Amino acid sequence: MSEPTTELLEPPPGIEAMGLKRAFGEVRAVDGISFTAPAGAVTALIGPNGSGKTTLLLLLTGLLKADAGKAIIAGHDVESHNLKARACVGWMPDSFGTWDALTCTEILTTFAHAYGIPRSHSHALVDDLLDRVHLREFAYRPARVLSRGQKQRLGLARALVHDPKVLLLDEPASGLDPRSRIELRDLLRELAREGKTVLVSSHVLSELEELYDHAVFLSRGRTVDASASVGSSATAQRGWRLDAIDPVGLRTFMDAAGIPWAGQSNGEVIVQLSGYDSARELVRAAVAADVSLHTISPVSGRLEEAYLSLNEERV
Repeated sequence: MSEPTTELLEPPPGIEAMGLKRAFGEVRAVDGISFTAPAGAVTALIGPNGSGKTTLLLLLTGLLKADAGKAIIAGHDVESHNLKARACVGWMPDSFGTWDALTCTEILTTFAHAYGIPRSHSHALVDDLLDRVHLREFAYRPARVLSRGQKQRLGLARALVHDPKVLLLDEPASGLDPRSRIELRDLLRELAREGKTVLVSSHVLSELEELYDHAVFLSRGRTVDASASVGSSATAQRGWRLDAIDPVGLRTFMDAAGIPWAGQSNGEVIVQLSGYDSARELVRAAVAADVSLHTISPVSGRLEEAYLSLNEERV
């Protein structure tokens, strides 16, 4: 008699959206959105204002009921197993309302108790969360003294208080200073490494460029396929900006090498290259030709190029 075999089943995606629709009167805010967001990764939700991002997030949290379609959160159907799905979600809205008279510690402790976390554990948990979002010095100060960016960080701590499997973040970097943005990026990458599903909504693509693993593009309430544009294919052409101590020498080198270029008024040169390998080869050739390059960088990020290539919002 043969021994039974045990299959190693892959865990389900952290988020599955299948044909989600939601209208407000005549306005179709979400009009058939489908995508998956894997666990252990950061997925960027990208689209202009009015593309349906916030409505979609509210559908995924279970705070709005879909007119059609299905959403699965950590294996739980948001409609038929609403409470189980919502228990797996950490939700951070664009604007986090606070009780201004309460301290940061009191706010987080209140939410911890609302989630049924024992009082014996809540104190250490709140201290740890305040450390993670760099608000320890404000632990016993009222929320009314916090800046917009500090309230955003408090909102992220609130979303993490019950250790959710899925994080839904709506414009989390809004109001943050540059240092806080870097700290937020590092924290979200850390959370993804811990196995959480992180879905981040933003229309500011520079905030997501160094953060995301996957991207979902929305336009007019629909999912738009931008996989070909956002991929890192070695053959994908993109603009690169070059500058040198001697701009004339740089242009002479480009002409001699037969590389098409476009000149800028400040002496920079813009060329089309097929990825980082081509850029590296160009630098080597320029150095060998004694051209003193001091700047070479993409004209724009991959997400920005992918979004602009869609041209979906133009009529």
